[in-house]
Amino acid sequence: MTAPIRKLFGTDGVRGRANFDPMTPEMALRLGRAVAYHFRAKHKSGRGRIVIGKDTRLSGYLFETALASGICSMGADVMLCGPLPTPGIAFITSSMRADAGVVISASHNAYEDNGIKIFAADGFKLPDEVESRLEQLMDPETGAELDQNRPHGQHIGKATKIEDSRGRYVVFLKSAFPRHLTLEGLKIVVDCANGAAYKVAPAVFAELGADVITLSARPDGTNINDDCGALHPAKMQAAVKKYGAHIGIAVDGDADRVIICDEKGEEVDGDTIMAMCAHRMIERGELKQKTLVTTVMSNIGLERSLQKVGGRIERVQVGDRYVVEAMRTHGYNFGGEQSGHLVFLDHMTTGDGVLGALQVLAVMLESSRPLSELRQVMTRYPQVLVNLKVKEKKPLADLSLVNALIAKVEGVLGADGRVLVRYSGTEAKVRVMVEGTDEVVIQGYADEIAHALGQACGVA
Repeated sequence: MTAPIRKLFGTDGVRGRANFDPMTPEMALRLGRAVAYHFRAKHKSGRGRIVIGKDTRLSGYLFETALASGICSMGADVMLCGPLPTPGIAFITSSMRADAGVVISASHNAYEDNGIKIFAADGFKLPDEVESRLEQLMDPETGAELDQNRPHGQHIGKATKIEDSRGRYVVFLKSAFPRHLTLEGLKIVVDCANGAAYKVAPAVFAELGADVITLSARPDGTNINDDCGALHPAKMQAAVKKYGAHIGIAVDGDADRVIICDEKGEEVDGDTIMAMCAHRMIERGELKQKTLVTTVMSNIGLERSLQKVGGRIERVQVGDRYVVEAMRTHGYNFGGEQSGHLVFLDHMTTGDGVLGALQVLAVMLESSRPLSELRQVMTRYPQVLVNLKVKEKKPLADLSLVNALIAKVEGVLGADGRVLVRYSGTEAKVRVMVEGTDEVVIQGYADEIAHALGQACGVA
């Protein structure tokens, strides 16, 4: 079935430059009204409860206020979490039996950007058809019922703060770590990206017994993801070597993804983390159907690694929401992305960087092996990624010359390589990924395909 067309929502909610279209307070207010109206419909009383949380961006105040105003104006109550990781907001939404949870964050983007994504009552991201319905309600031409159903008097909503939201989430994360294990004796470097996990992440590891060295945990509204965190792991790697730590852990701005490094300071990305954890789950009989769900971006080496222990991977399009969708549809319980989104569905409904790091630590402790040895579970194939800004996102199926070139390259690479071309879901970019056994050769192929795309779509 064809997914509904959405103009505002991308692969991970609404995102853009803060205070510019589409990320304006006017849009946020109307989205808040649409969310409240849509989700309150199931209540006989007409009331509902919506959770709002955010990361540490300066513009978070602007959107938090606008969303809360819109929600209250349609007769639903708001529960404010303040700065909290995206998975923490999903957890609070579900545990508090709220109707929906709204996250104000642009994840790994620079502080000038912001975004809004929404979780349903069960803690899962909204399906495409619900996002399309919200867009319809927000449109002045098709959403007149918002204005026709304004509550008044005592039926207007109110906003309150959940004072202990951070503590609730910390307790939940600790409960996801095996009770027979402790982090005592481990020295851990934690890079919080000056983001939403700046208090949660250090607290979790310290309360489980670790000696924690904390980096990038002084957000000022403008330094989120600024040369730190999962996208810039160099400081974490240097600190691990400087302090002789056993592991380095770096989350991104909203802490729904994680990148780690071993005791030698060598980076370990999402693919290798998934390989380690999937091997452990297969050995313990915990990986349902012996299947790991990942995206088309994951390395062939991950696939080969699982095959050695009787496992398999199922690939979906890029985006952790599609990973989760496949897991729920087919009954799988572990999936993720190369970028570090890790979804342990037995514990959490979405990617969770801190929870993912805890699972890696459990593997280390139960195997009594350092991370530098554990990471050898997977042999990585060279992979080249070229990002190209384009003037127009023309349908890839219509680009005959580009498709002919891709077919030619795939024919040469054979079973030991792959080509993937896709448009970014949030930016005017086309991404070209080529994988194979010779990095120099595949770099040439990637550049050649990107050049052809530039000629077809125009270089911005």
